[in-house]
Order: sequence, then structure tokens, then C-alpha cells
Amino acid sequence: MAELDIGKHCEVTACNQNDFLPFTCDACSGVFCGEHRSRESHSCPQLNVQREVIVSEGSASSNLYQCAFQDCKGRELLPVICPHCEKNFCLAHRHQDDHTCEKLETQKPRMAATKELVQKIVESKKNTPSSGRRKGAKNSATAAKVALMKLKMHASGDKGIPQVERAYFQVFLPKEAKDRSVGMFFCTKWTIGKVIDTAASQAGLKNNNNVLTAKKLRLCHPETGEALRMDVTLLSLLEQELPLHNGGNMILEYLDSGCTTLDDVGAYIPTP
Repeated sequence: MAELDIGKHCEVTACNQNDFLPFTCDACSGVFCGEHRSRESHSCPQLNVQREVIVSEGSASSNLYQCAFQDCKGRELLPVICPHCEKNFCLAHRHQDDHTCEKLETQKPRMAATKELVQKIVESKKNTPSSGRRKGAKNSATAAKVALMKLKMHASGDKGIPQVERAYFQVFLPKEAKDRSVGMFFCTKWTIGKVIDTAASQAGLKNNNNVLTAKKLRLCHPETGEALRMDVTLLSLLEQELPLHNGGNMILEYLDSGCTTLDDVGAYIPTP
């Protein structure tokens, strides 16, 4: 009876063991038994190649480019030249601010500049005579810009929303809520329905908008009290002439089914 040719022999000469489940080296593609499957155990030729690469890299260290920043010992394989002062730096000090570039123009801190802008707007408002009427769309937009600067510092929302798609609002909550209002930001691509669901979740409000007989949580305009349509996007409302501004106010309240307007808007947002 002929012998069955099963498995393969280990390629280590001193072993030559027939292994039914041989191992193939992913470096040299040789076939070995379990005892000689590691590169060290079968003296894999690729080990020598790796050692040569390490040695060659060590010998090339003298060709690295030294960082010119004070007390920095960083080096790079390729030169990183500052286009302003024309000195070489490591990757950590490549920007002008990072290596205190001698050609860097002194600029006001961002927060100081913002504070100065807000102060100028506040002062200009003090010198404007009060008309006793509700602010128009232009005044609301200006006030929203000031509020937007403040909202960006503390508003909560989904951090995954890109900065260019964020819209910030001071959301005034239902009368029975613990907090009077909360700063939030939403994605401009969302529908008003999704904005309501997100705001309710963040504020810990009960949301029964899917229950036919329950009061509906609606987002209302801060001046007219009009309940915003659930199917329109936030971006479309921001682009309309109806004064709804990034950095402005919104009112979140429970309304009876079929009710489209919130009464007594002043009870939520005090008139300045």
C-alpha cells in the first residue's frame, strides 16, 4: 500500500521533520515545523536585512537637520525652513508662533480683540436713543452677532458637527423646566423637527411629539411666537427675511395640537 504524502518537511536541515500542519514564514516564505516557525529559530535571512537597515539609519543620523529653536534638540530627515525668517526647525517648531519667529507681527490676543469689539457695540447702543418700539430685523441681527460671540464660549451640542455647519441659539425652555434658558448649537442642515428632538434631549425635557393626543413640543419664533414648521431646515429659516439669526433666541414650549402660535412671548424673553 502506497504511503500518503501528507504535510511538508521542515526546511531546517538539521530538523527535516514532517509536519502535518506546517508554518510558512511571512518573511522568507520558507516552510517550517512548529518548533522552527519563528524567524530567530530558523535563522530567517530577513533578520539580517532588518539589522542592516537599522545600522544604516544609525550611520545617517549625522545627516539630520538640527532645529534652530533655542534649547531644542529635535532633528529631521529633511529640512523644514520657515519662509519668513528662513531658519530650519523641527516639525514641533515649524510654525511662526512655535519658534517665536523674528518676522512674526505682534497681534492682539483673540479674546482681547473680541472683548474690544463687544465693548464698541455696547457703547454704540448706549448713544442710540430708544424708540420704545420692538427692535427691527437689523438691530436683532446686530444683537445676535454680539450674543453669538458669547454663545460660542459655553453653548452645548454635538461636537461632531463641523464648525461651518453650526448655528448657535439661546433656547428659552418651557415654564415648568428647571432652567430658564440654555445655550445650544445645532447643524444648519437639520430639520426643525430634529432640532426639537436634540434640544429636548439636551435639556432633559419630556418629548411626546410621536403621541397623537399629547401636547406637542414646538420651537417658536422669539418675536412673533409663531411655531416653526417641523419639516423645514434650520438653514432655510436663517436665509429668510424673517428675523431668525445665528446667535439669536428661540422658544421651546408645549403647545396643544393644532396650535400654531405661542401667546405672551414676553413671559419667556424679557424686553430689553
